[in-house]
Amino acid sequence: MAKAYLVGSGIASLSAAAFLIREGGFAGSDIVILEEQDRKGGSLDAAGSPETGYTMRGGRMFEIHFDCTYDLLGSIPSLDDPSKSVTEDTFAFHEDFAWDDHARLVDAAGKVVDSHSMGFSERDRLELVKCVSTPEKLLDGKRITDCFGEGFFRTNFWWMWCTTFAFEPWHSAIEFRRYLNRFVHLFKTFDSMSGIYRTRFNQYDSIVRPLLKWLTEQGVTVQLGTRVTDLRLAEGNAPTVEAFTWTREGRGGETVLAPGDLVLVTNGSMTADSTLGSTDTAPVLDTSGAAGAWQLWETLAAKRPGLLGNPAVFNSSITDSTWASFTVTTKDPTFFELMEKFSGSEAGKGGLITFKDSNWLLTIVLNHQPHFREQPEDTFVWWGYGLFPDREGDFVRKPMRECTGREILDEVLHHLRFEEGPQILDHSIVIPALMPYITSQFLVRSAGDRPQVVPEGSINLAFIGQYAEVPDDVVFTVEYSVRTAWTAVAGLLGLDRQPPPAYKGGHDPKVLVEALRTMHRR
Repeated sequence: MAKAYLVGSGIASLSAAAFLIREGGFAGSDIVILEEQDRKGGSLDAAGSPETGYTMRGGRMFEIHFDCTYDLLGSIPSLDDPSKSVTEDTFAFHEDFAWDDHARLVDAAGKVVDSHSMGFSERDRLELVKCVSTPEKLLDGKRITDCFGEGFFRTNFWWMWCTTFAFEPWHSAIEFRRYLNRFVHLFKTFDSMSGIYRTRFNQYDSIVRPLLKWLTEQGVTVQLGTRVTDLRLAEGNAPTVEAFTWTREGRGGETVLAPGDLVLVTNGSMTADSTLGSTDTAPVLDTSGAAGAWQLWETLAAKRPGLLGNPAVFNSSITDSTWASFTVTTKDPTFFELMEKFSGSEAGKGGLITFKDSNWLLTIVLNHQPHFREQPEDTFVWWGYGLFPDREGDFVRKPMRECTGREILDEVLHHLRFEEGPQILDHSIVIPALMPYITSQFLVRSAGDRPQVVPEGSINLAFIGQYAEVPDDVVFTVEYSVRTAWTAVAGLLGLDRQPPPAYKGGHDPKVLVEALRTMHRR
């Protein structure tokens, strides 16, 4: 029987393993997932305890048209109620705890801004329409700032859009255009965020754990601490894999492929070389470039120039792709009580809150509690991040990336003007995370910089994850990783059933009319 080897254990590989079984007829025992680190789940991570503090580097948002994700998770039982799928559980949670954000933006005085108006000038509207309608090939190598005047970056729309999706002005105009087209149906509710879906718990608990449980029950093997260092390719131009080399526990080896065997590689990683700080220590930026996901891609790209992508486009501009997040754990309900009063929403229903005038461009969110499956009732967890960690804080006069967890929380509390700040500080565990590649998939690129999921001429090699290319859909989403996984399995196995096309709201006249009305709201 043919075997499949999946490099990396992020959501792309886990999804690919599930599709190989469900769509491709593979036995789970013939699938091996090779993970360099000592934990599974890739960027969908979450860990910790009430005593040491919980931590998660980020949280993914969903919406109604994540068709590949919902199709996959529709066949995976929920951990809490196995009679329901993960998809059903996610939809049920949205019904009960849909976001209705009343404090999306906060100004320099600590006051909630009326963000119902997008704040566009006529020039902004024209430039937005032009960006959406410009063919992608004409935006090769262009930044967002190449398409818009300075005033656009001071609109309510920009502050909400960039902090919802983590865009920065110097990022790729191609990716920005894709997001505008992909999420145009969210325009009308963008200030309330009511069109955004989330999972019941963090994504590790709500997605990775049930998916891993199902895969394990099917017989899939996950080898931790295993780094794939190279793929031996056959002679000629076609990227046909003959074998791959690996290291594990200080020893190396080579696995030779038999006819019909497959290799699916997660090339690159947006959370590679992440570092954590603590309440009293700042995280130290890691620029070593030691992650295997990047090094393997660099090795392969050099073997077939022009065919297997260009990793240097994404991993050589750390100053343009770094930001910092932080997770706060407390047993004192004071902050949650104050925030519910300030925002006008109970925890879990308020959505993102962005301090639009903060130097770090801080955004925080109060998650529905519990946010971790084993989190005790007397413990509260919330999360935030800053898009500009190299800038000096407004109150803590240091760059965010040099700040301890306590200093970051102190900055947030000063923006909120809470008199109870000292009490909140003394009862909080704050774990900051610094991520050098977190928005690297948004960096300025051209066609061909990301390899095709199934490269031309390939019969047994595919690329999956955020740095493989599929048309129309948007990176930095779970949906993109799942779509690449399904595309890889269907392409390599020649399956009739292909992934559903990415949703294109711009082709719906009703959606377009609603978006245009929203752009003119005052």
